[in-house]
Amino acid sequence: MTTIPFEARRFQSTAAYYTRYRVPYPDRLIERVAEQAGLSAGERVLDLGCGPGQLGIAFARLTKAAVIGLDPEPEMLEAAEADAAAAGVDIAFVRGSSYDLDSHVWPLKMTVMGRSFHWMDRSATLKALDEITVADGCVVLFGDRHISSTPDWRQAVNTLAETFAPERNADRERRKRPDWIEHESILLRSPFNDLERISVVRQRRLGLDDIVGRAFSTSVTSPQALGERVPAFAAELRGTLLKLSPKGVFSEVVEIGGLIARRS
Repeated sequence: MTTIPFEARRFQSTAAYYTRYRVPYPDRLIERVAEQAGLSAGERVLDLGCGPGQLGIAFARLTKAAVIGLDPEPEMLEAAEADAAAAGVDIAFVRGSSYDLDSHVWPLKMTVMGRSFHWMDRSATLKALDEITVADGCVVLFGDRHISSTPDWRQAVNTLAETFAPERNADRERRKRPDWIEHESILLRSPFNDLERISVVRQRRLGLDDIVGRAFSTSVTSPQALGERVPAFAAELRGTLLKLSPKGVFSEVVEIGGLIARRS
C-alpha cells in the first residue's frame, strides 16, 4: 500500500491562502454530520491535521464541542488560533501529527480530518484512533469533489504544477497510481468500518485571484515550494486563465462531503 512520506512542514507558507481560497465547509454540512454522529455539547472532538482550523472552529461554534486541533505546521496553528479568537471559540491547538496520537487526547467522541488523511499512514492512524475513541465515537473524513469547472481552469493549474514543481507534483501523482488504495477501502479494513456519506453540492463563482490563491494554498504550488519562481508561476497562470476566459470569470460545481466511519 502506498504511503506518502511524512514531511512536517509540507504546508509551510500556505496558511495565508488556505482559509481564504479553499472550498469552505458549509455550516449545514457540519450540523448534519454532528447530528448524525450524535455529537453533544462538551464532547471531545479532535481536528487532526487541522491546518488553519476550519473544521475545528466550525464544530466548536456550531455544536459547542470541546475541540483540540493538531497540526505539524506552526504557521497553520498561528492562523488557526487567530481565526478561533475571531470566531469567539476556545480551542486547544497543539503542534503534532497523526504520529503523535496517544492518551493525552483521550477520550474522543469524534475525529475529523479535512483533506489530510492521504498524507498519513492511514491504517496506523485508524488503529491509534481506535484506542482513544469512545465506544460510540467515530472518524469523519471531510473533503470536496470536483464535478465541473467552466472554463476548465483546473487543467491549466495542473499543467503548470508539472512544469514549475515536478517533485512536489510527483507526491500528488502517487494517489493516481494503481497501488493507491482509496480511503473507503482503508476504512472498511479498519475498526471504523460502518460508513455513511453526507454531502452538499454547491456552485461557486471564481476570479483570477481566487484561482491563483487556491494554487498557492496547495503543497504542490505553495510559495515555499515555488521559491523564486512564484512571480513567473503567477504570471503564467494568469495569462493562461485569461486565454480561457478573457473576462477572468470562472465557475465550479463541487460536492463537499463528510464520510462518517463508525465501528460496526
